[in-house]
Amino acid sequence: MTTRRDLFGVAALGFAAIASKAEAVAPGFTPDHDARGDDEAYWAKVAALYDKPGEDVAQLENGQFGAMSRPVRLAYEEKTRRVNRETTLYTRGSMEADAARTHAKVAGLLGVDEDEIVLSRGTTESLQTLIGGYNRLRPGDAVLYADADYDSMQTAMQALHRTRGAKVVKIDLPEPATRQGLIDAYARAFAANPDVRMALVTHLSHRSGVIPPVREIADLARAHKVDVILDGGHALGQTEFRLKDLGVDFAGLNLHKWIGAPLGVGVVYIRKDRIPDIDIALCAPPSERIEARLHTGTVNNAAVLTVPDAIDFQDYLGLAAKARRLRYLRDRWAETVRANPKVEVLTPPDPAMHAGLTSFRIRGVTSEADNLALRKTLLQRYRIMTVERAGLARGACIRVTPSFINTPDDVDRLVRAIGSLTA
Repeated sequence: MTTRRDLFGVAALGFAAIASKAEAVAPGFTPDHDARGDDEAYWAKVAALYDKPGEDVAQLENGQFGAMSRPVRLAYEEKTRRVNRETTLYTRGSMEADAARTHAKVAGLLGVDEDEIVLSRGTTESLQTLIGGYNRLRPGDAVLYADADYDSMQTAMQALHRTRGAKVVKIDLPEPATRQGLIDAYARAFAANPDVRMALVTHLSHRSGVIPPVREIADLARAHKVDVILDGGHALGQTEFRLKDLGVDFAGLNLHKWIGAPLGVGVVYIRKDRIPDIDIALCAPPSERIEARLHTGTVNNAAVLTVPDAIDFQDYLGLAAKARRLRYLRDRWAETVRANPKVEVLTPPDPAMHAGLTSFRIRGVTSEADNLALRKTLLQRYRIMTVERAGLARGACIRVTPSFINTPDDVDRLVRAIGSLTA
């Protein structure tokens, strides 16, 4: 039987292993958890721990998934070789203890109990499990979501009309966003729709980059007897939080965006006493345990087993230092172009309401087709990779997501391009 003491011992060895891999790929590198976001000498050394996509493109679309650092990639390759070499001798044998380490590391990262999480293949699968499995709805009850929520999650919320007989309420969040304005938007929606029993809230919008005051909204929902399902896909690893401090009982997250694990690993969180409120998966045997709520079948075992290495690497660099760097790069371009009267920056200057991801809109350029064309222009003419995002009530936009491979020159190039396009 694996004990907590065993896991702590293995965790210490794992941290030492990832530090050793970092030293191997960047000799002499020493992490500085107090590093300023604008310490270019330091962040150039961090960038050397990643593979760069190409010198001629400023890669400012790091939001779909995050590149593994080179130390994590090396760990992934080692685990892939082992799983491929030993096959079922390993997967039906000693792998269980290694998988338990992954589970413990993820629970520790989130600040929750190990029996409150189960691993998925990404945020989408996590939230489909929670939204589709939420069994407290009765015909005539309502569910609520917002324009800023992820497309697949909106589709899942709409499907509850067919599968549960629920009414579906969609709201448009205010632009420009303010902390109180977002709270008021949800307050009005709950007051106007007293039959709402469940609401989807996104911790950090993949469309705009806005971070709403999640705790205040969750408390407001609870006062109206509304359960919140939290989409934390972009927040984990980009911002500092403890899941239980947010006041939500259900959350879906992933580990391959800002934690930097291999593609295909996510997390479902259900507060322990709420597990029965999510249906057992159709292909899972009946159980009160959270594992029965999601049955993935065979997964990429090497990816799952590399998650502790990714978390160790984040701890090695320091989440606070990572967050400072992402905000510095974001502020350098976003707060500069905010002064341009022809540009709308969709996240406010308030650092509590944004991280590294932020979108902009050229005034009057609001269709998805026009923003797709703008994205192509930025790439083809200026060699800047971004992505268009549609779905916000006030129109489509361009999302900009720098990461640790980026330099001030990359975001300055974007500033110059926007200036040229709006001249």
